[in-house]
This record gives sequence, structure tokens and C-alpha cells, in this order.
Amino acid sequence: MAHADRRTPRRIRGDAVEAAVLAYLQAQGMHMLSRNAAARGGEIDLVMLDNNGRDADAVVFVEVRYRASNAFGGGAASVDAGKRRRLIRAAQVFLQRHPEHANAPCRFDVIAASGDPAAPALEWLQDAFRADDV
Repeated sequence: MAHADRRTPRRIRGDAVEAAVLAYLQAQGMHMLSRNAAARGGEIDLVMLDNNGRDADAVVFVEVRYRASNAFGGGAASVDAGKRRRLIRAAQVFLQRHPEHANAPCRFDVIAASGDPAAPALEWLQDAFRADDV
């Protein structure tokens, strides 16, 4: 007997958007290290390895922000200083738990998604902020 999906509509939509973003990043040559990497006080939507960019084997912490439309600034505008601090703390915990990546170059990207959750329009902001910006 199959169990009913207990996720909320918001979580279902978020999972669909994250899956679309993951597929997009993988098509760009990135490799997933972790999804929904949780640490006390924060969670990183996607942790990717970018070995095609300017930084060899960079660990990329990706925050996915979805809005049905880009009115009111869209998803990227919602990554405020408090959210950036939580992401940085979660990234530090991730690197402590995965010492094989501790010395790799790191960056924080934000992907703003809008429209249809199954096939959203994406705006990729690479190196959107730095750990020493907050």
C-alpha cells in the first residue's frame, strides 16, 4: 500500500524547482556533492563541485530562491544579510564534515527561479556574495 505524500504544496513546489536547478547546473558541467545540507541554524539547497570554471574544483554553495513572478524584486533580492550569515555558517559546517573539500576554493551562488516550478526561468548569480561580506 502506497503512502500519501505528506509534503506540503510549498515543499512539493520547492522540490520541483530544486530538481530543475540541479539539472541545469549539471548540464553546465557541475557535479552535486550534497542536497539540502543542513546545519544548526541553516541549510544549503545544493552543494556543487565546479571543475569547469575559473577556480579548479571549486565548491559552490547554491541558494535557490523561487518566486512565482519577479515582482517585488524576485528571489535574489530575498537573500538578506541574515540569510547570508546562516548560509556561511552552514557552509563552514559542511566543510568541517567534509575535510576533503576544506582547502578548495569556495563560492556562494544564488539562483533566482520564477514561473512554472517544473520548468522555471532561472537567473544564475555566480559569486553572489562572499563570506567576508557579512
